[in-house]
Amino acid sequence: MIIDCHGHYTTAPEPLQLFREAQIKAFKEGKALPDVPYISDDEIRESIEKNQLKLLDERGLDMTIFSPRASAMAHHVGNEEVSKQWTSACNDLIARVVDLYPTRFIGVCQLPQSPGVPIENSVVELERCVNELGFVGCNLNPDPSGGHWTSAPLTDPSWFPLYEKMVELDVPAMIHVSGSCNPNFHATGAHYMNADTTAFMQFLQGDLFKEFPDLRFIIPHGGGAVPYHWGRYRGLADMMKQPPLNEHVMKNVYFDTCVYHQPGIDLLVDVIDTKNILFGSEMIGAVRGIDPQTGHYFDDTKRYIDTLEISAADKKAIFEENARRVYPRLDAKLKGLGL
Repeated sequence: MIIDCHGHYTTAPEPLQLFREAQIKAFKEGKALPDVPYISDDEIRESIEKNQLKLLDERGLDMTIFSPRASAMAHHVGNEEVSKQWTSACNDLIARVVDLYPTRFIGVCQLPQSPGVPIENSVVELERCVNELGFVGCNLNPDPSGGHWTSAPLTDPSWFPLYEKMVELDVPAMIHVSGSCNPNFHATGAHYMNADTTAFMQFLQGDLFKEFPDLRFIIPHGGGAVPYHWGRYRGLADMMKQPPLNEHVMKNVYFDTCVYHQPGIDLLVDVIDTKNILFGSEMIGAVRGIDPQTGHYFDDTKRYIDTLEISAADKKAIFEENARRVYPRLDAKLKGLGL
């Protein structure tokens, strides 16, 4: 089985985006927020079957861990009320995709974060999505300010209410920022990579996993700059009198394979233990074109794993087993389906 741990609903039906535009306009004008629009099953099917489902079949993938479009979370837009309404609408739509295609998609939720608002205010939505909608994890934005980094580091106790609930529910979080409103940082080319690298360094500096030994995070996009600078981080851990990285961080942190060329995947697997790598593609995401050097889509990441000179057991771990271990609720769902 091949499980893609990193999928976003980037092709959601147009009424969702029109609602978002109306919602932001109403907020700016001081008016009541509009009602969430009705979106039919047929609209959802058309948006999925011509896009993500088509590519799953073409690329030989079985299931995607599916969440709302990351760049559209835009926690820096509006206020807490706006974020809560937008978040619940997006999460409800993910749940409907899963209901329509229960063997191909499983839900991961967006959180209703907002700059300056305590993370504990997001716990209710996490509980709803896990307990009522059957989701298996969440996406956590370490920078709700949208590129200005006004939040405390992820190791700060202000984040602990969410971590406590994650441990209680036995769900992981993917560290994933949203859009950037800082012109210094292109959203997908800089802000995403910055956040991935920054999150890892925060974990290295702190002792979060002594406090929460069962907490699990996925750092996407191949871990940002971390694998390429692994020696730097090993050296920094030594200088800071921290334990070796495999003891200090890597029992709780995992990287995905959203790296869009073969040399990058080769490096990732050379540097990072395969037990810490989850297959992911972020298809129809940040990079959607065809690589002129290969003739294949940049985000067709299965091809890169297939080419690796590693054992069949290691490939199976990357493609399936690691995801089932990191997302135990996913494993339980698959077993319930006889998979």
